[in-house]
Amino acid sequence: MPPPETFSDSAAFLVSQYLKAAATPNNTLTGWSLEDRDPHVIEKLLPFFGGVYRHYFRVKTDGWEHIPAEGKVLLIGSHNGGWAAPDTVMMAYDWFRHFGTERPIYAQMESRMWRVWPALARLATQVGALRAHPQTALAALRQNASLLIYPGGLKDVFRPHALRHKIHFGGHQGFIKLALQEAVPIVPLISYGAHSTLFILADVYPVLQRLHHRGIPWPWGIDPGTWPIYLGLPWGLALGPLPNIPLPVQLHTRICRPIFFDRYGDAAAHDKAYVDECYHRVTRLMQLELDRLVEEEKGQQNDD
Repeated sequence: MPPPETFSDSAAFLVSQYLKAAATPNNTLTGWSLEDRDPHVIEKLLPFFGGVYRHYFRVKTDGWEHIPAEGKVLLIGSHNGGWAAPDTVMMAYDWFRHFGTERPIYAQMESRMWRVWPALARLATQVGALRAHPQTALAALRQNASLLIYPGGLKDVFRPHALRHKIHFGGHQGFIKLALQEAVPIVPLISYGAHSTLFILADVYPVLQRLHHRGIPWPWGIDPGTWPIYLGLPWGLALGPLPNIPLPVQLHTRICRPIFFDRYGDAAAHDKAYVDECYHRVTRLMQLELDRLVEEEKGQQNDD
């Protein structure tokens, strides 16, 4: 039996896989296929992310008993921490720690990643990333795989620091329609600390949008969807949705109780009033859970 992977072995493997992904043709690892997820790659990356989990972010986590031991669930999260999204990565590590790498789970990722950072997108595809599209969501759930969605997308992950303790889905209700259509429970994910791994001062996207309407082209010809001004590593002051190195802030992640609805099926998914009702119920319950987590953490800090 080969010796277990060490942190340094796993880090070297991460670098080599990234370089391979960078050299991969554009028509492979596109985020459209469930078959690109590779449990072997995930296994070899776990020691590296385990070290980051224990020593860099010093993660506290709870609520994993709310995920059933088998079957599919629709995980819905509040997105935090810029492109690094440290709570997402640490929750993924915890999933594999609890359920192993063979239990299928996928996460929808912003499709623009395949254009602006294709090497990272192709690497993430091997860990289970899919393009954020209804087609990939349906494909995953109909293969009895669990699926992670961040409805707020880029505007959520780059929301200003003052909104760090707010559920910020921006009215996006596609995940509700998906849950109703596929009759799958929603399991909310929340966290504390991840949105303090950088300090987002403002999002000036509306200003740039007005300039674009007056004829100024988008950088690289891509509408970024957000344009944050933030303080963080490695830039100091960053203008735009630049990749960031998260600060070593302790994270507390939490899996909340599953949310079930009274009605499921196509009729429920196409009932606008019912979809609105379910959406507001989910966001309200998630905000209550997040408020509770924030109060717990502040109380603990005061005790210390």
